[in-house]
Amino acid sequence: MTFNSFNLVSIFAVLAAIVNGLGIYAVFKNKDWVQKVKNKLMCFAAGVLISTPLIFAFPKAIKKNSYAGLLALCGFLFMFLSSRIIHHKTGEKSLAFGITAAEGIAIHSFIDGIIYSATFSISPLIGFLTASGLVIHEFAEGVIIFSALIKGGVKRKKAAFYSLLAASLTTPFGAFIAYPFVVNLDDSILGLLIGFVVGVLIYISASHLLPEVREEEHSIFSFLGGVSLSFLVVLSKII
Repeated sequence: MTFNSFNLVSIFAVLAAIVNGLGIYAVFKNKDWVQKVKNKLMCFAAGVLISTPLIFAFPKAIKKNSYAGLLALCGFLFMFLSSRIIHHKTGEKSLAFGITAAEGIAIHSFIDGIIYSATFSISPLIGFLTASGLVIHEFAEGVIIFSALIKGGVKRKKAAFYSLLAASLTTPFGAFIAYPFVVNLDDSILGLLIGFVVGVLIYISASHLLPEVREEEHSIFSFLGGVSLSFLVVLSKII
């Protein structure tokens, strides 16, 4: 990784925090409008995040380490088991639901930050595509965490504050912590890390974002738009 890659990681990590904050602010001010665009944003992000790892990042990971597929499975299972634990806890009282949802999104956002460092270590192209998809879905994530805290009985101003702490600030935090470690990894270990990240991204796309396609008929076009964008950028190699 070079100095330029650190600049890119920093830019996208901070941008993710800003977009997440905008989602929180938007639902704080205008809930009805946000609900109309949330599904489309999530589906577009899903299209980017499920296609980029499969057509570009995963082959690179396999090339660096033949066991990258095993780590991709580990990444997928890690997110699956984490999600199951969080889902189990949300069956409790409403306040526990809000707090647990915030906890889960905080962990997810922290991992997003690590993903920025890992993907930009492969190439600016992979980093750009992955980070773009993650940034787009940050808006919807801000909406979700604020809504979960409100549902849990937290007052609006406190919910906005806790949402910023849990969802917005954890992404740059994760990116800046991960970068010094990622920069010193050799190709073999980096391949394993990228494989793990691929599994995480596929789970996020397939389990958390893609189901929104079923909620709104026209969201499928947003999903296909995300897939098309990734495919065209990879083919053109504009970065």
